[in-house]
Formats: sequence, structure tokens, C-alpha cells
Amino acid sequence: MRKNVILILIVVLTLGFLLQLTYMYAFYWFLGVMGIFTLIATFDIIQKKNSILRNYPLFGHLRYILREISPEIRQYFVEGNTDGAPFNKNQIELVNSRARLKLKNHPFGTEENLYKDGQEWVPHSQFPADIKDVSPRVIIGGPHCKKPYSASILNISAMSFGSLSSHAILALNSGAKRGGFYHNTGEGAISPHHLKYGGDLVWQIGTAYFGCRDKDGNFSPEEFKTKAAQESVKMIEIKLSQGAKPGHGGILPAVKNSKEIAAIRGVEPHTTIHSSPFHTAFKGPDGLLEFVNELRALSEGKPIGFKLCIGSKTEFRTICEEMVRTGIKPDFITIDGSEGGTGAAPLEFSNFIGMPGQEAVSFVSDTLRGYGLRTDIRVIFSGKVISGFDIIRAMAAGADLCNSARAMMFALGCIQSLRCHNNTCPTGIATQKKNLESGLNVKDKAARVFNFHDQTVSSAIEITAAMGIDSMEKIKRKHIYQWSAENNRSMRLDEIYKVVEEGAYLN
Repeated sequence: MRKNVILILIVVLTLGFLLQLTYMYAFYWFLGVMGIFTLIATFDIIQKKNSILRNYPLFGHLRYILREISPEIRQYFVEGNTDGAPFNKNQIELVNSRARLKLKNHPFGTEENLYKDGQEWVPHSQFPADIKDVSPRVIIGGPHCKKPYSASILNISAMSFGSLSSHAILALNSGAKRGGFYHNTGEGAISPHHLKYGGDLVWQIGTAYFGCRDKDGNFSPEEFKTKAAQESVKMIEIKLSQGAKPGHGGILPAVKNSKEIAAIRGVEPHTTIHSSPFHTAFKGPDGLLEFVNELRALSEGKPIGFKLCIGSKTEFRTICEEMVRTGIKPDFITIDGSEGGTGAAPLEFSNFIGMPGQEAVSFVSDTLRGYGLRTDIRVIFSGKVISGFDIIRAMAAGADLCNSARAMMFALGCIQSLRCHNNTCPTGIATQKKNLESGLNVKDKAARVFNFHDQTVSSAIEITAAMGIDSMEKIKRKHIYQWSAENNRSMRLDEIYKVVEEGAYLN
């Protein structure tokens, strides 16, 4: 930041001096301009609400000037409001407006193509419902769980300290504490930044067993038991795979493996750490369920679940058959759609591997129901959940609640610069560079995270009421319609994914 200010002063003084040689009073004019620029740059550094301006004083304003360019010019020379990817401008602005409590109505009608194949909508009722529960909760914990957890319908999905900065983790956890929703740690272990504000945690255990590994990198029951006993840890999630790169292990580059991160993860600092695509603590469906049982005992009965991106349907059915055979059930299953993922991944894995979210959630919910398991197991969906409608759609498909990662990053101030993997995130979110991280003000961004969660849950409730439904638990597939270009009509979701009857797969 200081280098930027010094550079600005040198450039302005040089130009002023050159112009003085040509025009007698130009120097004084430029002194005034320089003073204005200096005041703006100083204010940018001092203010705490905007990370971009703190990290790039004065120059950062160019982004907002360009963003506010007239609609006509933007329409012809820059991408439209619905064209961007992975998220378009309308979606990002929705998060930002809710995070800032500047709730905007959209002018001049929809910009969506309502007859685009797959376009979804819900029918409203002429007699809207009056929903009394403005903060719906979901109890997670099956018959063998001793410490059930009451979860919000929207929570923070898995993002590790290391992939995100300490300031980002602090802001997310502080927002979760204030709003009463949980914060998934990601597979990078529990850091002091996760614990400082006391927000509820879901501790994710990945294939490298960060935070609960021995010196050889194997799972350590003793380390796990100590960490799981912490009051903030409400649930434990075994990560089998993730939407960004299912079937692919992760890499912690040596340049990002600082002493702090290495100490938290239980590895050697300044070395490249490879996470295996598979677990070494167990093998196969029976081993997975035995591991669930082991973690439940070590954690003294806290909810245990696993997360996966669906690939082979047969493999998931085999897991369910093993649940029926052994009587061992997880308390929850988190489904990552293949469209999800904050983690950097090979393009082929991101684009072509794994089942999309809606199909995956429908399949998992139906399969559990077919084997008579659905009552005891909560289904959590994670994959591009950014609006109240996204929550409704996930619940209609079969989810009980949702996680969101990238929407929470937008609430922190993410501008989708797509530099997460380069350690050069300009907003101080996905970086370990202290000069960039310092631009993210924890108190301000925590408030934004809380606001986004609060307003998005409220939006989901408003949509439910408009549909004439008095409880979100009553949302079913029959309430969601999709336009089918092949059939030239809207089809109900239960026509596309037919609901399986309870116990249909049992002999």
C-alpha cells in the first residue's frame, strides 16, 4: 500500500514539475490535484470496509468507475448481467447487496430466458402462507448420536485455512457465531482462527488427516479425540471427494506451507504436501462405516457424516446396503455437486467428472429412502447455492439443508478475479500474503457474512410463503418446474426424478 502511495506522489510531482516549465500556473494546479489524490489515497488506506481500496489505494477506484459505466456501453463492450461464469453479475450483485443491507429490487423485468432448456420456476399461491418460524432449524443426529446438533438451513461450506487467509477465516467464523450457523473447517485442520470467536464448527477430516495425523501421516485416534472434544466442534465430516476435483488428491505447495500452517496441519514447514485421492485409515464401504463408528466413539457421540461427489451409483448403493447389513449409519451425508468447488483443480476434473448437484441430491435421497435409511440420515447439499431460490430447489430435490462456499466468499468481498490458486487474491481472501490479507477488515466482513446469511434465509422463507406452504419441510419435487426444450413444456421435478417409495429396495 505504501509503495503505491509513494509511486503516485512521484508520478504527480514529476508531471507537475514538467508542466511548470511550460505553463506558469500549472504547477499550482497540480499541487491541488496532488493534494486531492493524496487525501483520497490516505482515506483508502485508513477505511476498513473495502479491501480492494485498502490494498490498491487510488488505483482501486478504476474498478468501480469501470463497473459503473453506462448500461448501453457495458451491454455492447463488456459481458452482460447474465453472461459471466462461474457466477454472473446479477448473482454477485445479489450477494453484495444483501451483505451490505442495500437490498435492491431488479428493474424492468427479468433478464433470464424463461424458455431456456432447464430454466426452473415455482408456482405461487393466490393465498400465501403465514410462516411463523423465521429461523428454521434441522436436527442432525441419528439413533446412535449422543449429541445432536441443531443446524441452520444455510451454512458455510468447507474452505481451509491455507486456501483462505486468517482474516477470511476469522470473518467467516465471527459471522457464523453471530448468525447461529455452522462453519466447515475444510480439510486443513482446526486453526486458532476457527476458534477465536467461538462459532460452531464442522471439522472436516480429509485423506491427509491434517490436525489428527501421526508423524508418518496416518490417522491418529489420540490427536483426533483431543481436537474433537473442543466445545466449538459440533460435527465431524469425513471427506471422500469434492465437487471441484472428485477422485483427485490435493497439493499444499511449499511456498504456502508456512510455519503456522505446518504446525496446524501437523506437517513439516516449507515442504510440498500431497494429499492422497483415497483414505488410508479404511478401505471400502464396510471400512468407511467402521471408521464412522470409531469417530463417533472417540468424539463421545457427536454427529458423524461423510462428504462426497457422486460418481458411480452402484458404489453408493453398496454403501447403503452395508448400512442395512451392519446397522451402522452416518448422521449426515454432504453431497457436493460437480458444479461446486472453491478448490483449484485440473480443468478436466472440474468440467467432466462427477454428477451435477440436483441429480446427485435426488439420487442420494431416493436411494436412502429405498433402503429405509432416510429418516435417520440428514442430506446436506453444497454446490452453487447463492440465493433463496437455490435453497428451495435443493430442498425440493431432497436436501434437508445447504452449505455455501463461493457465496460466502462474495460476502467477504470476492470479485471473482480467479486468482485463488496464485496466492495473489486482491481482496485478501484467498492468499497468505500479509500485505494483501491486511486489507480485509474482519469486523466489517463478519457483518457482511451475517447479513448475507440472514437475508438469504429470509428470502427462502418468503418464497416458501408465496408458494402457499407454511413449513419448509413440506417442500417437495412437485413444487419445482423445469422447462424442457425436448417436450416443449414445463415438467415437474418429480416427473424428471421420480420419488422412490420408502423401503422399495429392501427384500
